[in-house]
Formats: sequence, C-alpha cells, structure tokens
Amino acid sequence: MHFSIGDGYAVYRGPATDSGLHRHAAFQIVTALRDEVALADAAGAEHRATTLLVPPMVPHRLLPSPELVTFYIEPHAIFADHLREHYRDGIVAAPELADLHTVGEGRSRELDPRLVEAMTLLRQRNLTMPELAAAVGLSPQRLRALARQQVGMPLPRWRVWAELRRAAEALRSGQSPAEAAISAGFADQAHLTRRMREMVGLTPAAVLPLLRNSHSSATPAHQATDPQLPHDPHR
Repeated sequence: MHFSIGDGYAVYRGPATDSGLHRHAAFQIVTALRDEVALADAAGAEHRATTLLVPPMVPHRLLPSPELVTFYIEPHAIFADHLREHYRDGIVAAPELADLHTVGEGRSRELDPRLVEAMTLLRQRNLTMPELAAAVGLSPQRLRALARQQVGMPLPRWRVWAELRRAAEALRSGQSPAEAAISAGFADQAHLTRRMREMVGLTPAAVLPLLRNSHSSATPAHQATDPQLPHDPHR
C-alpha cells in the first residue's frame, strides 16, 4: 500500500473495501489496476469503468476492489482547474485519466485568489468566519458567496474536509483517534467518526490501518511544479 499527501491532493494505492454512501469535498479519480473500478451513486445505480471521476459533493459509494489508485484533488489545487473545465456532470468514466501519474503542486489560477487563500488558511488551522474573511480582505457574506459560486460548496463543508485531512495526518503520525480528533479541531472522537463516515464513508478505525501500514511520504517522489495533463480528447 502507498499513501502520500501533497499540496492540494492525496494519492492512495492499494485495495478498497466496501464503503458507506459519502460526499468528498475534493475531486476523486479512481483507476482500477485489475479489471474495472465500481462505484454506486445515491440512487444505487452502479458505474463501472477502468477510471471513474467523481466531482466534489456528489454522493457515492466505492465497491470493493483488489487494487486501485485513487487521487483526491482539492478544489483550490491547480489540477482542479482542468477537472472543472471538462468534468461537470456527476460520476463519469474518464479513460483519458487512466495514466495519470502526477498532478503537480500549486494553487488554482482560475478561482478568486482570495477564496484560494481562505481555503488554504482553513487547511492550516481553524478560524471563525469573521476571522477568515478579515484575513483575506472580504466580508463574510462575500466569502460565502464566492465559495458557492466557484467551488459549489459552502465553506463549512470545506472546513470539515480540512479538519479530516489534519486528523488523517495526526493518525498517520501515531496519535490515537481521540488525540487526532482534538488536534484536528473536532469536539471529540465521536464527532470525528461521524464526520469521517459522512465525507469518506469509513470510520477512523477502518482508516487507521491504511494510514499506519502504508509506505507514506509528504509528497510523491515524482513531484512536479505544473500538472502533467493526460491527453485531452476535448481539444
């Protein structure tokens, strides 16, 4: 198993177990290394392909797979600009992304830079909405509107995703679920469990072995400064 985290993305390679219905705050690109990857949508319909893409906030459930590669691309990352341009309608087959190896590091060039900065700040620490808005030079109302208009989600949903990311990093570093919950900004371990099940479809107990047993690193060895885009059939 391999798990790595970079600026605006995470990558997992390994087996997948059946998950509950959930909604990420990131784009998810899943490629099966054997046969096909299978996802079920909120209506229970199955989607199967070598590679599937799920936009942020789309409910889905990952079906068991012996080995797959999953990229989580956060909406303020530079590669998300490419995904927003070409993938807008629910769960879709994306064979052109099957050979994706690296997504580069860097911030979106299309989103309002003040929104990108706000999302980055929430990744780093918890701030109240007035504090966050003041830090990027906007009113709370304008900042909320930007999030809905440009990334299609309310900032509180992004805040939870950012807290889950911090919790995952804390678990990987050796903290217990209770310790990781507090250090990430959750009220307690039960709060972390509810949010993780809601947004990832798994519990901390299920995620912990993946994090602890994976060969992980802060960034992949093949890091690039710009995204290495696959062949784009739309051009």
